[in-house]
Amino acid sequence: MLLKDFKVDQSFKELTEHRTVVLPIACYETMINQNINGYIPLHWHDEFQFVLVVKGEAIFQINEEKIAVREGDGLFINSGCLHMAKDKNHSGCAYICLNVSPSFVLSQELYTSFVNPYVQATNLPYLHLKVKELWAKNILDAIVNINQLIQQSPPYYEIDISVQLTLIWKNLIVNGFQLEYEQMEMLKSKRMKKMLEWIHTHYSEKILLEDIANAGQLSRSECCRYFKRILKKTPLNYVTDYRIQKSLILLQQPEFNVTDVAYQVGFNSTSYFIDKFRKTMKMTPLTYKKYKNN
Repeated sequence: MLLKDFKVDQSFKELTEHRTVVLPIACYETMINQNINGYIPLHWHDEFQFVLVVKGEAIFQINEEKIAVREGDGLFINSGCLHMAKDKNHSGCAYICLNVSPSFVLSQELYTSFVNPYVQATNLPYLHLKVKELWAKNILDAIVNINQLIQQSPPYYEIDISVQLTLIWKNLIVNGFQLEYEQMEMLKSKRMKKMLEWIHTHYSEKILLEDIANAGQLSRSECCRYFKRILKKTPLNYVTDYRIQKSLILLQQPEFNVTDVAYQVGFNSTSYFIDKFRKTMKMTPLTYKKYKNN
């Protein structure tokens, strides 16, 4: 299926249910520029994510690192890592996305020894899967196979998917990564998610920098450093961007005018909302509203 949009909760945890009818996985094809925002916004989920770019090129951000992924290559994104994706150079990027519950990758007896250490590692937020490397090509081929199995649903395809997942995981771990477990990195991730959760709960209210910092149990200067390092913007600029993101859905509702939307998402001035919206979306809110309602 082609996924055009997905929802996240107040901490930016994705709400899409990652499972087929009987398996705790989801596999779908998505085009980045068909998302309501024009990109895949920041989110996270408990599932592992495997990506295969089938057209164009994308810039993925995982935690605070950015990586360009070309057609034919892919990514492994670890459980719980914040990530987002943008089309590079208007390439019309499309990719196959495979999300799978860590507990389903291997049998319960093998999970503790061969899966959980990778979930807990703080030095493995992602892996760049390059088709020219045999171990990565094996993973990318298995993603294609799983996608076809789900679409075609031949007899016993659930068993075939389980076999492919085992193949994927073995190829991933046989590379002998030296896993690290830094308590400070775990704490940083937890604090960032707490601050995002607070913003996503209170975005329609008046927000001060001190409020965001308190949510992460940080000083204001440390709070700013977190946002600059991970999101490349200030906390209050992030709030503005998030409010505009939320306004896109409301502007598509015929019962709300631009002023209604501005105040509902937390702006205290219609003119300020219009100015910030224009700078972000390259059009006015009214133009966007007319475009989406035609």
